[in-house]
Amino acid sequence: MQEAAVSTSATSPSTPSTPPPGTPPAGPVGVWLIGARGSVATTAVAGCAAITAGLHAPTGMVTETGPFMDRGLPTLSSLVFGGHDTTSCPLPKRAEELAAGGVLPHGLPAAVRAELAAADAEIRPGGPQPGDTRTDEELIDAFAADIRDFVRHRGLARAVVINVASTEPLPADGAERLPASSLYAAAALRAGCPYVNFSPSTGLHHPRLADAARTSGLPYAGRDGKTGQTLLRSVLGPMFAQRALAVRAWSGTNLLGGGDGAALADPAAAAAKNAGKERVLADTLGSAPEGEVHIDDVPSLGDWKTAWDHIAFDGFLGTRMVLQTTWQGCDSALAAPLVLDLARLTSRAHERGLSGPLPALAFYFKDPDDGAPAALGEQYAALLDFAERLGGSHGEVTAAPVPGTSDRGTVGGSSAGESV
Repeated sequence: MQEAAVSTSATSPSTPSTPPPGTPPAGPVGVWLIGARGSVATTAVAGCAAITAGLHAPTGMVTETGPFMDRGLPTLSSLVFGGHDTTSCPLPKRAEELAAGGVLPHGLPAAVRAELAAADAEIRPGGPQPGDTRTDEELIDAFAADIRDFVRHRGLARAVVINVASTEPLPADGAERLPASSLYAAAALRAGCPYVNFSPSTGLHHPRLADAARTSGLPYAGRDGKTGQTLLRSVLGPMFAQRALAVRAWSGTNLLGGGDGAALADPAAAAAKNAGKERVLADTLGSAPEGEVHIDDVPSLGDWKTAWDHIAFDGFLGTRMVLQTTWQGCDSALAAPLVLDLARLTSRAHERGLSGPLPALAFYFKDPDDGAPAALGEQYAALLDFAERLGGSHGEVTAAPVPGTSDRGTVGGSSAGESV
């Protein structure tokens, strides 16, 4: 039985004295990826190397735009990658597969092979694997030791842990064991590292981790990266509300393949994914309209996805109208720049002494931390304000409140660690 709350017993890596505002950290910054050999992780590592080498522009990276310059964010060239995964396909090989599927540009895997190989050398076995008899505490200790070793032997100023693994089902009520995503989240805190949940999995949201998160003194953010259908919903929902148009029903369908499609073929995992999609409509419209989101696994699509939305609404004098949208995109190419943004922003937040949830990063999440606005425009305004505070003097930096929001309180299938 393992019912007790999990403690962090955090051993933080040594933190250099705070540099002047706007100064990047004095040493390299680690990005420890859960699901480190998956499509999103591989695309993020390859993309970071390509941008650093001047081979491609940083398209899709908000932190490479004007408002985020001179805010003290770590440079892309300073990022060092490692992580946990339960699969064994090396990153150079995975990058070749992604290039063959049109996800990465032709020739890029060869051009950044050295960087991919260096990151792959820092990937450690994830878990729990079938037959693993270790307790939750033993697994957390082992994962935390891997992260601390990464920080130590690479001489890092700090490291951020980001979950980009496949969606796991929500834990059953009364389950004795923590889900894999929560084991990794607890390990991040125990290793003294900020944590970002880019997946819909439980992570730090497990009630047995609430005390550990609250007392860790570390910043953490989100869950479930907002890359496509929900991104559009966070724009359209406020539009209907602001124009006083009554939305009667909002239904959607997702077709996707790859590891994510296979994971979401499990109804329990799909339910975890859809929770964030439903929340954004309820938050922006005031209540959830009729309709559901259906997710279909189409293996032949690989890393590409298609999302349809059918929106029925009433106009003046009850005139009935319909808006239909189609979103077609490459999930990894949409997600990877957001992962790099979050690594840089969360690292800087840690350096500036922030702790607890970061609702100002709601711009990136389907299910952001409580206290965040739901509309994309308001989320972007909060993000800009957050960037300004990150570059301000040390005493000016606070994690909350987020401007323009109400205080809603603070909340602290496949195994997490499998590739997306």
